[in-house]
Amino acid sequence: MENYIYGKNAVFETLSNNPKRVNKVFIQKNIGLDNRLKKIKDLCRENSVILNFTDFNKFFELFNVKENNINLQGVVASVAPVEYKDFDEFLNEKKEGYKKIIILDGVMDPHNFGAIIRTAAAGDYDGIIIPNHRSCPVNSTVEKISSGAVNKVPIIKVNSLTSAVQKLKENDWWIIALDVDADDNYLDVDYKNMNFALVFGSEGDGISKTILKLSDYKVKLMTNFESLNVSCCCAVIVYETLRQINYT
Repeated sequence: MENYIYGKNAVFETLSNNPKRVNKVFIQKNIGLDNRLKKIKDLCRENSVILNFTDFNKFFELFNVKENNINLQGVVASVAPVEYKDFDEFLNEKKEGYKKIIILDGVMDPHNFGAIIRTAAAGDYDGIIIPNHRSCPVNSTVEKISSGAVNKVPIIKVNSLTSAVQKLKENDWWIIALDVDADDNYLDVDYKNMNFALVFGSEGDGISKTILKLSDYKVKLMTNFESLNVSCCCAVIVYETLRQINYT
């Protein structure tokens, strides 16, 4: 089964950062090429990617636009699936300075997942860890919402989130979990000079008790935390970590 990504930003970023993933690009005929579509066309030529200008009716028939309620923005790419990074390989990679990652425990919504990937890329985070089960896969919706950021941030899939967290701790990582019932505020943590993982749970169930027990810090965002979705909470804390690391 072919994998498709859609939308100008998602297709452009994939061609720019990981063109080997792209098998073919479809652009709707007579749509009028704006700057982004022209750049997509140029990138296809530069990377020897097949470009197909497709009739309006055929375009919408091919990609089930009405059925899936999709805004294609006139461009779709047939791509290879995202390759998940190996956890042990990630742990063994050398990097100057400290690493920072995000762990998602039970986040199933593709819009939240895509937005979190985008935030991680903007914050220059080193990866996102997700479990094999109870997790949203990297699908076409995630790719579109992330605006192609899936090609910039390694996604690490593990069989056991508990085992992964334990191994991180054994390798001098600090685990920081966002929990509505925590006593400490996220602003009170010193994020500098350490490897750390920010852990976020689903909006319904939160972080599992096992992962909370393993966490070095349990922090809350604010008294009305529950009014924000998980991707918004992630963005707030990520930018606080950047503020501290870069400006204090």
